[in-house]
Amino acid sequence: MTVTSQTRFHSQGASSPAGILLATILGTLSTTLTVTLWTVAATIFGDLETVLPLGWALLSGAVIGAVVGAFRQGKDTPTAVTLITGLGTGILWLILSGGRPLNMNMPELHLFWGVAGALLTFTAAAHLTRYGLRDLGLGRIDRNHLELLLLRVTRAAGFVFFLTVVIFPFYFMVASSLKPRAELLQNPSYLGVDLARKLSDLLIGYREVLITHEFWRFILNSTFVSLVTVAITLVLSVLGAYAVTRLAFPGRHLLSRSILLIYMFPAIVLVIPLYSVFSQLGLRDTLPGLLIVYPATTLPVALYMLRSYFQTLPKDLEEAGMIDGCTRLSVIWRITLPLSLPALASVGLYVFMIAWNEFLFAFMFLDTPAIFTLSRGMVGLNSQEVPRQFLMAGAVIVTVPIMVIFFWFEKYLVGGLTAGGVKG
Repeated sequence: MTVTSQTRFHSQGASSPAGILLATILGTLSTTLTVTLWTVAATIFGDLETVLPLGWALLSGAVIGAVVGAFRQGKDTPTAVTLITGLGTGILWLILSGGRPLNMNMPELHLFWGVAGALLTFTAAAHLTRYGLRDLGLGRIDRNHLELLLLRVTRAAGFVFFLTVVIFPFYFMVASSLKPRAELLQNPSYLGVDLARKLSDLLIGYREVLITHEFWRFILNSTFVSLVTVAITLVLSVLGAYAVTRLAFPGRHLLSRSILLIYMFPAIVLVIPLYSVFSQLGLRDTLPGLLIVYPATTLPVALYMLRSYFQTLPKDLEEAGMIDGCTRLSVIWRITLPLSLPALASVGLYVFMIAWNEFLFAFMFLDTPAIFTLSRGMVGLNSQEVPRQFLMAGAVIVTVPIMVIFFWFEKYLVGGLTAGGVKG
């Protein structure tokens, strides 16, 4: 038997003491994470007084990691072993805690946050440990195994942290928008939602915001401004990017390099002279005024993105089209644009998000409520006379459409941003 075959056989056999120790450490980290999330969820969403039993979490995690590592078959632990380990540790936790896991003081909620929480927490910890050890032979531990495991742990911790940072504010916003004003005043830290209430009572904040505060009109205004901004920006950026990449004229290289110079000036510096000029021209407090400013602020980045993409398109196709009798505009319409759909989609999405969320120019230029955009209309809800429930409902109305559009067209955004990065 050669050395290579011996090493492969050893790595796929029983776990070594060092491998079990490595699994124990990973199990401890996984269980600490899941128990911490369980404690935070029971405290915030269950409105319970809880205590984080860090010592018991470390001990339970060590048991989970040792069992998952010891019962490895090849490079994976059977699902049944993982499930039994998690459930068994959860049951043991309930027994040792005397029926009061996390030192809970509200017995009526123990069935969900206590019993179910313990079983789900430790089952999740067992599966996390198994997932972290996937394709990792525990028979022989070397530096590559340690680096791979460290990378997985760091990536998982970062993912949980950033996911929590992103999801928690959004959940707080949605939960607050579904509560009555009295409940928000009595216990503002409680994030649970009483779903047993009537649907009309849950959505009363959205009804008041959309009808009483006329957010339906703001939605139409924002949609109109955003779509027109996208259309103007795409038309001008396509023509400008094509001219920079295909036509020879004096100052082309200088223009190509100075496209993004406008972003050297903060928007707050530009808003004061623009306010003065628009007041003299009669464009202040009008939507056409915004339709002049928004394309001007989004056009440089759109030009830059499309220029990078057009540079990757072969000129031979366009020259062949012109030989066949196409004009320059026909070449752009029939050849360049169909080949540039990913970049056009990403630029359109980027411009739409900027126009939808823009606040500074809308706040400075618009005074008539009938033409307010969504971001400008939100200011009217930020007062002591308006319940926080309505403010949160308005924030959800502003946020959800752009989130849906972003996740729907995310692949085009990523593809358009990376397109043109490598030429050839």
